[in-house]
Amino acid sequence: MHGLINKGLQGFLAETYGRQTWSRIADRANIAPEGFEALLTYDAQVTHDVLDAAVEVLGKPRAVLLEDLGTYLVSHPTTEPVRRLLRFGGLDFSDFMNSLDELPGRARLAVPDLWLPDIQTREVAPDAFAVACYSEFRGFGQILTGLLRAMADDYGALAFIEWEGERGGAEQVSVRLLEGDYSEGRQFDLSRKQAV
Repeated sequence: MHGLINKGLQGFLAETYGRQTWSRIADRANIAPEGFEALLTYDAQVTHDVLDAAVEVLGKPRAVLLEDLGTYLVSHPTTEPVRRLLRFGGLDFSDFMNSLDELPGRARLAVPDLWLPDIQTREVAPDAFAVACYSEFRGFGQILTGLLRAMADDYGALAFIEWEGERGGAEQVSVRLLEGDYSEGRQFDLSRKQAV
């Protein structure tokens, strides 16, 4: 597993539940409290160990933690580069959904050795999408569910998004866009603001 993914998981746990809680999780998972290096690659079992430890320490279901991680990756100030990468997917949430298949390729443009699961999206009805997430790492579909919910909010869209379990070798997520302009959404500019 790429260090950026593990670093994101570490950041989510430390920022959401506190540094002391992160230290307890790290200790239970048998990793150093300073955690992960973003540019290294780790065995996937290490990531599973951290998630298992988080479930034990926090007393929360794994699915809930993974969805919350997806939300964190879009909404937390320290993960703004992730949000920027995602927002380049379209001018509105519907555009974003139609370009979701391209996300792994866009991520590799930014970080060439970053592996993300294969995502296949099809529009099954007007403003209704079926998303299939193919991954050896079970739970990416739940991360994607939280990420999509946060992106709908980011665009100001009202959408019903649900993880539907595994089918056909992929985790399935359904997305129904109820209203594209439900609220103002968060500000986004194509160019970054430069510090003066």
